[in-house]
Amino acid sequence: MQEKLHMTRHPGINPPEFEANIVGITDSALFLSESYCYPRGGGQPGDTGKIIKADGEISDYTEVLPGEMIAHPIENPLDFVIGEKILCQIDSERRNAHTMMHTSQHIVSALAEDIWGAETVGNQLGAIQSRIDLLFDDKSKFDPVELVNAVNTVLSSSTAVNIHKWDRNMILEHEQMRHTKFLHKIPGDILRVVEIEGVDLCPCAGTHVSNTSRIPTLRYVGKKNKGKGRLRLAFEFDL
Repeated sequence: MQEKLHMTRHPGINPPEFEANIVGITDSALFLSESYCYPRGGGQPGDTGKIIKADGEISDYTEVLPGEMIAHPIENPLDFVIGEKILCQIDSERRNAHTMMHTSQHIVSALAEDIWGAETVGNQLGAIQSRIDLLFDDKSKFDPVELVNAVNTVLSSSTAVNIHKWDRNMILEHEQMRHTKFLHKIPGDILRVVEIEGVDLCPCAGTHVSNTSRIPTLRYVGKKNKGKGRLRLAFEFDL
């Protein structure tokens, strides 16, 4: 069983390089004995980076993919052999941007729910710009200035972001827990819960910062109507 180290490392920025053994090879990817790489999922893109052989030969891997074992897509996987030890490096700049965006998305979603009762029904995070799909009872009430001001107040408040491991009953019974609708689709008895103190609490396997002070303020980019009651919001860091 592959050890998925991104699940236990917090904060999720500046992921370390790591050594691993190759335990599986296909015609398109390598499978490692352990990995700090984040596999695509939950709206967050998978990591990319470099795999370095013992002789110094370097190969780039593209976006890491989820599964029972994390797949590291690479151009020439048959250049490797089972049991070979490699060094894996993650593109930290890309990961850090996605990590900050993921924590920001939690804050945007939580505050949209608190202000208007809007439910987050989709999201796609990027290193530069992200989008969130919100479902409103009355989307005419949406005010981007109100939302961005509330979000940026949290981002500038040095609020701690904590990671918990809780069982299903504790998650389902917690009165402040959000986003449990699809909990039945997540395997395991003990699940990872992300808490932005006083703002958000929900199950999440994504990478996050340790404190909101690590995130730049956000700027609203625009919206699109996506059907009855549904808006797609775009935002980016105000750098």
